Amino acid sequence: MSYSRIAKKLAKGETIILDGGTGTDIQSRGVPMAGETWCAEANLSHPGVVRSVHEDYIKAGAEIITANTYPTSPLLFNALGRDADMVLIDKEAVRIAREAAAGRVAVAGSFSVMRPMETGVDRVKTYREWSEKDAKALMRHKAESMAEAGVDLIMMEMMRDADYSVWATEAAVATGLPVWVGISTEPREDGKLTGFARPDWPLEEIIAALAPTGADVISIMHTLPNHVGPALKVVCEIWKGPLGAYPESGFFKMPDWQFVDIIEPSALVAEAREWQKTGASIFGGCCGTNPSHIKALAQAFGRI
Repeated sequence: MSYSRIAKKLAKGETIILDGGTGTDIQSRGVPMAGETWCAEANLSHPGVVRSVHEDYIKAGAEIITANTYPTSPLLFNALGRDADMVLIDKEAVRIAREAAAGRVAVAGSFSVMRPMETGVDRVKTYREWSEKDAKALMRHKAESMAEAGVDLIMMEMMRDADYSVWATEAAVATGLPVWVGISTEPREDGKLTGFARPDWPLEEIIAALAPTGADVISIMHTLPNHVGPALKVVCEIWKGPLGAYPESGFFKMPDWQFVDIIEPSALVAEAREWQKTGASIFGGCCGTNPSHIKALAQAFGRI
């Protein structure tokens, strides 16, 4: 399916259902997660499992599936000296997703600014930085390789700052493909919402920096459900375009997701109805969620 149907729904403000956590669902099906690159290697080692995850989300009612390209961050793979592998893995990930989609749904490419992470936690190794020039070159390489692989749109995921996230989003927009921005947020000690693992970046500053980039959608994603509502209200103060929400549930201890206190599908639907009142029309799930969550959302919002 081309992106045209999604674009028409966006223009009309109609509800759109996304998929749920891809990497975590791959893990839940028994695929071992790599120590440095999380679920990236699964595209090469377990393509059948990756395909089955996509297929199950389509059966559940997802209108967009996201290729397993989140962990192939240009920053992470550059730090590991694996720039060429990023392109190889992304090409395979998109091939698998397109094969699963079989023209029925749109295929997005996930684009993150993930950096090397500390083992056993969900924090990045902040000592590794790139110059603006070098970072922008890496971002262009990632965006162009995904476009060449054949995605219908690019999903910026876990955008969390106004430097790397902006450079990445600008690179994605430059491909000419539709770009959806997903911001991940959490409260710092004083209660103020900031970028995930970036307490130096207040949420409103991140939104203000990303809103003018030319993106088509802004979502709050990979954020605990109880923080999504307040975050959406902050987004609405700055952004007047289409709005989405796809939260995480559980927590990460690199390299494995911890499936603890996972939100019930019915509870996710109840939350989504509240987010809809704020103006959101795009719903799905992130890490920790699975096809049962997407099926519940699809049923609740008339998709199936």
